[in-house]
This record gives sequence, C-alpha cells and structure tokens, in this order.
Amino acid sequence: MTGSAGSSPKPDTERAAAAHSVCRDCGTRSEVLTDSRRCRVCKSPRLIIHDELFQLGVAHIDCDAFYAAIEKRDNPDLQDKPVIIGGGRRGVVSTCCYIARIKGVHSAMPMFQAKKLCPEAVIVRPDMEKYQKVGYQIRDMMRAYTPLVEPLSIDEAFLDLRGTERLHGGPPAQSLVELVKRIEKDIGITVSVGLSHNKFLAKLASDLDKPRGFSVIGEAETVSFLADLPVGAIYGIGKSMQKKLARDGIRSIGQLQKIDERDLVARYDSIGLRLARLSRGQDKRKIVPQSVAKSISSETTFNEDLDTLAALEKHLWALSERTADRCKRKNMAGTTIILKVKTSNFTTLTRNRALADPTQLADTIFSVGKILLAQLLSDKPGTKYRLIGIGVSGLVDGAHADPPDLADPDKTRRKAAEKAMDDLRDKFGRSAIKKGRSL
Repeated sequence: MTGSAGSSPKPDTERAAAAHSVCRDCGTRSEVLTDSRRCRVCKSPRLIIHDELFQLGVAHIDCDAFYAAIEKRDNPDLQDKPVIIGGGRRGVVSTCCYIARIKGVHSAMPMFQAKKLCPEAVIVRPDMEKYQKVGYQIRDMMRAYTPLVEPLSIDEAFLDLRGTERLHGGPPAQSLVELVKRIEKDIGITVSVGLSHNKFLAKLASDLDKPRGFSVIGEAETVSFLADLPVGAIYGIGKSMQKKLARDGIRSIGQLQKIDERDLVARYDSIGLRLARLSRGQDKRKIVPQSVAKSISSETTFNEDLDTLAALEKHLWALSERTADRCKRKNMAGTTIILKVKTSNFTTLTRNRALADPTQLADTIFSVGKILLAQLLSDKPGTKYRLIGIGVSGLVDGAHADPPDLADPDKTRRKAAEKAMDDLRDKFGRSAIKKGRSL
C-alpha cells in the first residue's frame, strides 16, 4: 500500500525504485526505474508510487471535512480556527474541521459536549443548500472523467475509470490527480482519494491518509494488507457484530482469513459469506451511476417544541420552497405530497395526498401540506412537535409538471410568478426575494 512518497506506513525502498509514479503537483507520469523520491520535472516530493499504479481504476473520493471546508473557504478569518458545523441547544455536530477533531470533537456528537471539549471553537449553523450546490459541482466534475460515478452522499462517491485511458491520454491514476487539482483550484476545498481494484478497498484506501491524501491498495498486496486490520474495517460490521466476533475470539481480519468460508457461513449465516469474501478483499459489486430518486424532501428540527398551526406553518413554507427548488434543479415533479412530523417523544407521523397533476411548485406543495398539517393537528390536539418535513414522491419528468388547469385558472399566473422569483434568486441569491409568509 502506498500514498504520497514517504507516507506509506511500511516504506519499501526496493519496490518503490521499480514502481510507476505520478506527481500530485504537476501530474508528470513516470514508467522508468528510478531511485528518486522527487518528481523528475518539478522536484516535488508528492509522488504516488506503486507497482500497480497504472493498472488500477476503481476510486473512492471523499471531501475533507466538507461542510467546515466550505465555510473556511467562504470566510478566510476561520482558516486557522477550530470550526464546528452544528447548532441549536439540542443539536448535534454535523461535521467539524481537523483542528477541532484534534480536541476530540466528531460528527454526531451532542453540541454541548463538543463545546466542552473545544470551547474556543467557532460554531457555524449548517447551510445545506450551499453544501449541496458545491456537492453537485464536484459531481459534475467527476462525470467529466467517467460516466460511472456512484454517489454515496453529498461529499463522497465511487468512480470507475477503467477503460478511460485512451479518452484521457493516461491511466486512471493520472486522471484522478488532474481531477483533484481541478477541485482544489475551482472549488477551493481538498479531497482524499483511494485507488484500488474494487469498491471495498478503494473506500478503505481513501481513509488511510486524510486530509488531502491519495492512497493505493494493489491487488497483489490485498490479503497481507487486510490481515492486520480489525474486523470493524469491513463495511457493515457494526459494534454488535464486532462483539459477537470478539466472543468467538476473532478480532482481526487476518483471523477471518484463516477460517474456511463454509465455517463462517455456518456460524454467522449470510453475514458469514460477506466476512469470508471481504476479509480476502473480494468485492464484485459494480459502480452504479446515481439511480432515480424515489422522493425529494426537506425537513428541519426545532430548537423548541412547537404545538400551534401558525408556528409550524412558518417552517412548512420554507421547507416547501426548498423541496420545490430541489425538484426544479433535478427537473423532476412529484405526484404525491408527503408531510412528516416528529413528536416531542420522537414518534414519527406521516400524511400524504395524491395530486391530479405532477408538481414542482412551492405554492402547491405548501397548500396541500398545510391541509395535511391542519388535519393532523386536529386529530392529535395538545401534541408538541420537534421536527417537520415536506416532500414529494411518485417522481416523473419535470416536463409534465403543473399543466394548465381549467378548474384553477389562477394556476398559470402562480406558476409564472414563482418562475420569476426563481430567476431573480438565480441572479441575485436566495435572499433576494421572499414571500410575505416567509418573513
């Protein structure tokens, strides 16, 4: 396994001397024997060196402290400060920068605990709309190198670059170096890359040298590399399964490798087959481009529980606008409106209503959502709510959205007015214009 020159936990000078390399700074590719640990062109020490470097094409790209990195990009005053993305008295940490992580702060930690660990941290409320926009920009940049991009979340994705050598004039490793440089230059944040021969190992590699890492796990070294790792490094093996394996005396992947596949299946049923194969680095899953979403929605958690229709409606309108915006951006429309609420005792309730025509209008989503909300509050008087969400399902192409309706002659006017508002926001920003009910 290697990352940049000198970053491997087990340097192998003899192998490195005979290995292929790509410079992470200038992109120079070398296929000749060399004893140098610096780029022959720009003299940078940031070389990726590996015997199989030009044979591997499955990658996992993970943005480094994504939300925090965007906030630091947009506010240079935050650059050298610990930054925590979160907020609200009962909120949790969405993410934090690496400075805050040194103090022990991590994602999903309660905010009060994070503040105790890092009292000097700057707390920034999350701006999901901004983060999603950047995530889509990065995803579009990925697709310029391969159509086989499988997003895992807003800030990470698998890429299959096998077979793109002729298109890009170089092996996948060189294309990835170019992509990473473009992301840093055009987007202003850093990413970490894992390159290997399957998805499991590529994702594992991307975590080896964060932030701004580029790590490679070759096919020949797969079994030996995995042997020393804990069983928890296998995806899908949670704490409960780890405890079960520990009770059976199995703590390392190397121990799993020594057990026959049939024995693991007999002991642990279907998960035993996964343990047997992934412990040996066998993963036949294909990289599947993003499938069509089944629904589009937005939700928010309140700082204080709410129990009146008026108070909940204020949040419902903002969420309806956000959901409509996502529908328009994806060019999708929904045939069913779905309202979701969560009570103060964490009970989730949903209501839905089918539409006569598909919609992507905030006005329609809000109007139906308001009716559903009023009915729900009427059914459960006195109930307090900590969360509300609104969405659409039964998605169809946006070309079918909101056709003229003879029974509702004002619909065309509302659609035109909403489009005019969208155009102004695209030009001047989301805060450029607001409807009265959102103030």
